[in-house]
Amino acid sequence: MTPRLRHGIACTVVLTFLYALSPPAGAQDKEYAIKVMPPGGPAPRLADGHPDLSGHWLPNSAGQGLGGRFGVDPAARAQFDPKVTPEEPPALQPWALAKIKSMTATEIELAKPSVNCLPRGVASIWLQNPYSTLIVHTPRTMVQLYEVLNNWRVVHLDGRPLPRNPEPFFYGNSSARWEGDTLVVESTGYDERTSMMPEVLFHSDELRVTERYTRPSMNYLIVEITINDPKVLTKPWRSAPRRWTLGDGEVYEFFCTNNRELEELQKLRQQEVERK
Repeated sequence: MTPRLRHGIACTVVLTFLYALSPPAGAQDKEYAIKVMPPGGPAPRLADGHPDLSGHWLPNSAGQGLGGRFGVDPAARAQFDPKVTPEEPPALQPWALAKIKSMTATEIELAKPSVNCLPRGVASIWLQNPYSTLIVHTPRTMVQLYEVLNNWRVVHLDGRPLPRNPEPFFYGNSSARWEGDTLVVESTGYDERTSMMPEVLFHSDELRVTERYTRPSMNYLIVEITINDPKVLTKPWRSAPRRWTLGDGEVYEFFCTNNRELEELQKLRQQEVERK
């Protein structure tokens, strides 16, 4: 994809139209199948002995695909943890389920951060992101540079605790620790405009996200997410592992500008209100 094509925001209406015109799934899979890279040997290590998570990480080259779920493939999942169960849908509180069911298709689109040129936030930046992420990792800091919307995030690895009264941020307030070769990042204090996950476009002030990062080999980064929001969910939700593959391409400039989709959706929403 060229830099020019990366400018602006992907239009859901256009994607839906193109999908309708695409060939059957079997033929499409054969034509557009992406070859997954081999593991590539042991992962590099930092000076303190922990795995170095640095790299330019690509989701699609790992077979994840746009909107795809790495966890539904038992054979691939078993490479890393044969005990991992398939990804379940989030268990919603009755009021939250009723809220989602009451939303029109237009309201759902307008609630998406991507449509409003807003950061996806954690956990959606790992659960629904077809663009690459550049990680710069040192023993005291992990910096994540997201190609989508030119967002960035700094995770401190110096053992600092989570703040008691955090200022709400799009990517939350984080505290990190190592569990063996797994980096565990806990985050709270999220901006109310972020979505919990692609299926749930809202959250409460009690949202807590746990990210688990492992690098089992040179070319693979595994990211697992656990989401807990007792005001919205009846129990914590755990993602299946997402595998990202090491790349060596460019990280292109990507800003969300001149978003005509938002204007059209706002017009549709106004028409819906007037018809009621």
